[in-house]
Amino acid sequence: MKTVRIAMCQIFSLDGDRRGNFVRIENAIREAKDAGVHIASLPETALLGWVNPDAHERACSIPGPDSDRLCKLAKDYDIHLCVGLAEKDGKRLYDSALLIDNAGKILLRHRKINLLAELMSPPYRAGKSVNVAQTTFGKVGLLICADTHESEILERMAALKPNLLLVPYGYAATEDAWPGHGKVLEKVIKNTARNVGAFVVGTNLVGEITHGPWKGRIFGGHSAAADKTGRTVAVAKDRERDISIVEWRAAS
Repeated sequence: MKTVRIAMCQIFSLDGDRRGNFVRIENAIREAKDAGVHIASLPETALLGWVNPDAHERACSIPGPDSDRLCKLAKDYDIHLCVGLAEKDGKRLYDSALLIDNAGKILLRHRKINLLAELMSPPYRAGKSVNVAQTTFGKVGLLICADTHESEILERMAALKPNLLLVPYGYAATEDAWPGHGKVLEKVIKNTARNVGAFVVGTNLVGEITHGPWKGRIFGGHSAAADKTGRTVAVAKDRERDISIVEWRAAS
């Protein structure tokens, strides 16, 4: 068995601040690498923000400038990277996530399936596929946030028998709902781990929604990890930046 160190990089993210968010992402990756981490996991839509309609004009294709820069970070720091980002494909906008290896190669892309379409106009386009990638750590799957609320999506992932599931989250609620809403997120992650039968790392962010019907709702952190039995392994800080490291025993 190999011990794999995974960092839940619960960063502070500003909607639309691509340059600043890249700085905060690199700082988190550097801190994780200095702590001997093998996989750095980041939140949903970490570059432009969730349900930010400006992404229709500003998001990049994959591969493209944003993913190229993320791949370079993974290679430069010799670390595997999971990160959520907006993806433009023609006129379609997707809420996507990437798994990148330590050589800077994209191993897996996931497009979010379960969307809250009423929160942005025009909405993200829904993805369709559920997949895993074979890595040096075993089979690794990707889902995004509300995908983990749908039993049918979890069943599809479970059928692929991943060893590890990485989930970028953008888990938001009204200001007065925190820290209690963190318990809701933890429960969702525990349920995901039990139903998929995999070690699950769910990474949320700290910040605020600045567009649409949920404007003003808070991303309150509380990233969490759970083992395949649904036992909580770690919970990150409440409404603060945190690089929370968990250890997972992967089959060698």
